[in-house]
Amino acid sequence: MSEVCEECGGAGMVLTVNAAGVRMARACVCQRAARTNHRVVAARIPLRYQHCTLESYETSFRGADPSMRQAHLTAKRFVEAYPVDTDGRGLLITGPVGVGKTHLAAGLLLALVEEKGAQALFFDYRELLKQIQHSYNPQVNSTELDVLRPVFEAEVLVLDELGAQKPTDWVWDTVALILNTRYNDKRTTIITTNYEDRPPASGGVTAAQRATREETLGDRIGERMRSRLAEMCVRVEMMGADFRQGAGRARFG
Repeated sequence: MSEVCEECGGAGMVLTVNAAGVRMARACVCQRAARTNHRVVAARIPLRYQHCTLESYETSFRGADPSMRQAHLTAKRFVEAYPVDTDGRGLLITGPVGVGKTHLAAGLLLALVEEKGAQALFFDYRELLKQIQHSYNPQVNSTELDVLRPVFEAEVLVLDELGAQKPTDWVWDTVALILNTRYNDKRTTIITTNYEDRPPASGGVTAAQRATREETLGDRIGERMRSRLAEMCVRVEMMGADFRQGAGRARFG
């Protein structure tokens, strides 16, 4: 049996008197908490990252790269500035595996939901593309638009691991549709990627050169969309060793 709120008695609203002596109703703290919890659930943060907050993001461990501390500070300032000073801009969080990009993005999402009341959505890039492809199956009762509509309309979208899917013309077109739609609607997009965000080499890159160097974000999503991200997002570059190979390694007990 659930407990009844002592403040509102379960009604969800509380009568108060403002400075002018006018009686008015306001939502009870229990009602506000319930709404926040509903928004957190609707954000679909993966179970592994549901505990990740900006407060729990650790940057003081031995060997932590200074860029991690700067990224953490940028994330907290972003939450403080949202939504007026951010004006539809998001963050592009780049860096190698294991430096905490997804933790930071999930913490950002939770803070924006809990502190700013944002309607948010978390999507792994590969999982999103898989769901879109699955909608083409005639036996499935969903369409491409059914999958994409919440992605288009989310006030804040976290797109995790951008570029992780092998690039094809269809992948590039789909990424372009998502990013351009959100750009045109000035909706906030927070992106993480393992690929370096750097311009192509002067004079272009041959197929042979591309095969012998590390791929960039432009290689994975196309240079046109990489350029679009420069308008949509403030870049946050993180460096450092893979945390999961050290302190974050799986253990028993």
